[in-house]
Amino acid sequence: MAVEVDERERPSVAGALGVLDLAHGVLADLDLDVVLERVIEAARDLTGARYAALGVLDRSRSGLERFITVGIDDPTHQSIGALPRGRGVLGELISDPRPLRLVDVGAHPRSYGFPPGHPAMAGFLGVPVLVAGKPFGNLYLTEKSGAEEFTEEDERAVVRLADLAGVAIDHAQRYGDVEARRAELARTVEALDATVQIARAVGGETNLDAVLQLVAKRGRALVSARALVIEQQQGAEIVVVAGAGELPSGLVGRTVDPHESVASAALRSLYTLRLEDEPNLARFNRHGLGRLGVRADAGLVVPLVFHGRGYGVLIAVDPLQDGPVSTADDQRLLEAFAVSAATAVATAESVEADRRRLRLAAAEQERARWARELHDETLQSLASVRLGLAAQLKRPELETAIEAIRDAAGQLEIQMGNLRSLITDLRPAALDDMGAEQAIEDLAERARDRGLEVELTIDLAYEHGRQQDRHPSELEMAMYRIVQEALGNSIKHGNARRVAVEIDGDHTTVRVTVHDDGDGFDPTTKTRGYGLLGIQARAELLGGTLGIESAPTQGTTVRAELPARHQRHAQAG
Repeated sequence: MAVEVDERERPSVAGALGVLDLAHGVLADLDLDVVLERVIEAARDLTGARYAALGVLDRSRSGLERFITVGIDDPTHQSIGALPRGRGVLGELISDPRPLRLVDVGAHPRSYGFPPGHPAMAGFLGVPVLVAGKPFGNLYLTEKSGAEEFTEEDERAVVRLADLAGVAIDHAQRYGDVEARRAELARTVEALDATVQIARAVGGETNLDAVLQLVAKRGRALVSARALVIEQQQGAEIVVVAGAGELPSGLVGRTVDPHESVASAALRSLYTLRLEDEPNLARFNRHGLGRLGVRADAGLVVPLVFHGRGYGVLIAVDPLQDGPVSTADDQRLLEAFAVSAATAVATAESVEADRRRLRLAAAEQERARWARELHDETLQSLASVRLGLAAQLKRPELETAIEAIRDAAGQLEIQMGNLRSLITDLRPAALDDMGAEQAIEDLAERARDRGLEVELTIDLAYEHGRQQDRHPSELEMAMYRIVQEALGNSIKHGNARRVAVEIDGDHTTVRVTVHDDGDGFDPTTKTRGYGLLGIQARAELLGGTLGIESAPTQGTTVRAELPARHQRHAQAG
């Protein structure tokens, strides 16, 4: 027997297809904005509404933070003005989340009416959308095609649609949360990688200029900036100390306004500044890099902060590709990078300061030694001669006076020899006149006079005719001082009997090796002397290296490698 079915209970084919389409859309895409748009389109198709909208509640669930519409074109949107915030009939569903169907929306007691330019609307259907049992928003439909009002079937269909929409939105939100956490994790990994990269790049590197240049190159690559500049406070000035990318030539070394530039503002606040903010871009252009020829539309100014002190700023400008360089992700990455970079710069500055302090201490100790020798030996001996001669003036015997003059002449001869020795140690004339080999041979001879057996082997290209040009004076002096210090230590501290000195060089490197058979020492033990530190600093200033190998009872070996350079003869004519 056939069963009669009330047509009002039979869902339309279009309605069923609309629900199926929405289900398919949920499975096909979990982007929340896409889901919301498909919900609105499906509601419109299900009911034949001319206009459809979905209002998303704000956090307090007392108003609308978003209002998405279908059926109203852009010119009409512009003429209407601001979108609804949930007052009037729209607010009825917010305060009482139950389906609401009206023949004439304008006749409802809570109706606010329509703003100028708004399309005429009468028939209205509103249905709440719940997500996980809590109000998320409301579907609003108006102007049913071919009818004055929406039907009960339309209401039931939209309620079923709203139920499915709630599930779809819940899935999309959960997926969005997972994606946000994944993106945050990815950013964290990138920031950690940046930290590791800069640590690896500058690990073991203590030359400040090299560290700054590495930081500039790595920082620019990290955020794909067109250029990155590092500025530092130096005294009363802010100086460009390094840069990478598309920059004007001769930029490094120039200064910016120490009071009004964007770099000075970042150093005062120790916070990141964005060049998209008009006041910061104005400072950049009028008082900073802009007046030095660096153009920028967007960018980040990130201070290098270590232990609460600003060591400079990173200024990254403009992207290599379309889009702003100073996204939130770029800012987080560059700030994480700046932490490691600041540590590296602070370490390099500390090492550089220690080197300067040691060089000064070594120079002062050397001056003190010359002063002590002049005072304790030469001046005291000369004073003794003066006293002896003064005493003889009181005794008129000729023979006694002649003997006293002879003694004085002998003492003066000795002290003249001492002065010559001191002068030779300070700056041997042979070094200027005949070159490093002769000066070092004279040095070895003086050591032999003090009882040390010195075996000397020197094979330098200029001295043996293989090179037309001499080494520059600072390189020759470095060779001399290294041998001088090593021989002096062998005699005074090592109690050595034999020392072997080997010096050779080619077109790239000069090598100096001094080995003795003395008592040796532990090179890791700190001493009050600065002699070895002084020659080490001298080697490093020339771009070379100096190492000490020693152990108690095992003797000492000093090895130095210095970059070989040569003077050029003046051209004739």
